[in-house]
Amino acid sequence: MLRVKLLEPGARAPEVAHPGEDLGYDVFALEAVHLAPRATVRVRTGIAVEARDFESGAPLGLLVRDRSSMAARGIATTAGVIDAGYRGEILILMTNLGDSAVELKAGEKIAQMVPMPVLTGRVEVVDQLVDSARAAKGFGSSGR
Repeated sequence: MLRVKLLEPGARAPEVAHPGEDLGYDVFALEAVHLAPRATVRVRTGIAVEARDFESGAPLGLLVRDRSSMAARGIATTAGVIDAGYRGEILILMTNLGDSAVELKAGEKIAQMVPMPVLTGRVEVVDQLVDSARAAKGFGSSGR
């Protein structure tokens, strides 16, 4: 379940075209934005959210990911972690990877928010870790 507070006139609630099938909620730009070549900007959405598991009510975090239509235009979404307890405005960091400026329109779909269970727990510093088959092998140790 995604609860949404509209913070500004013109803000749009996220949408999911196919509930139960689509992985993420589409998020919309509140205002028109000019993306200069190789520049990163914060794009306002005008919304605050609260995500919870539909069945258990457990809090969910959200990963902000690219929309394929934006990626095809050379626009990447970065820094996309929204913690379960965050209640401020959702801002989407977008980077224009291309050599030409890009104009985003107010109300345009700009990113997706993908719900994720919160699996973090407390951190315990220990002297020993439980052995595993892999141990300290890394960087290609499982073959090519």
